Amino acid sequence: MDLPANQAEFLSRTFSGLDLGETAISNRSFDDCRFQDCNFNGARLEHCRFVDCAFESCNLSVCRLDRCRFSDVRFEGCKLVGIDWTTAQWPSIVLASPVGFRNCILNDSSFFGLSLPELTLEACKAHQVDFREGDFSAGRFCFSELTGCLFAHTDLSDADFTDAIDYDIDINLNTVRGARFSRQEAVRLLEHLGIQLED
Repeated sequence: MDLPANQAEFLSRTFSGLDLGETAISNRSFDDCRFQDCNFNGARLEHCRFVDCAFESCNLSVCRLDRCRFSDVRFEGCKLVGIDWTTAQWPSIVLASPVGFRNCILNDSSFFGLSLPELTLEACKAHQVDFREGDFSAGRFCFSELTGCLFAHTDLSDADFTDAIDYDIDINLNTVRGARFSRQEAVRLLEHLGIQLED
């Protein structure tokens, strides 16, 4: 299945098994659309707009998102490896994150410097992801694996890390006021304070 070449706007459509790997897609608008088991691996999306869309069990690894816009878009069970989210076009004022992730793989991706308060990243594998200089206040990182993620000058106030694992957050370099952590994993927060814990 392919996108119609002469159609620029799609409303309330369901795309299943769409294969757009390694293709260039530009100036397309998707409103209230659903993508199921679609392949965007290595695709280059330019000036595309996604509003109230859902991606389910899709592969968007190393997909380029040059100046793409997102509003209320959710990804569930998707592979999103190696994506530079900073190349998308984000609104200057963000009250709630325009994107959310559940049960996704986001390894080697970058959210550097982005303001995405209330970002949902639940039950995800997010290894080596760059969250430096960003605002993810009131975000939900529950049940996620955060091995090797970078946090520096990051606003994580009121974020929920309940049952998240393998994070390395320096509380001297990041804002964590009001954030929630599981007791066993919260010991990691003390490592940067030079405190020795005895059993």
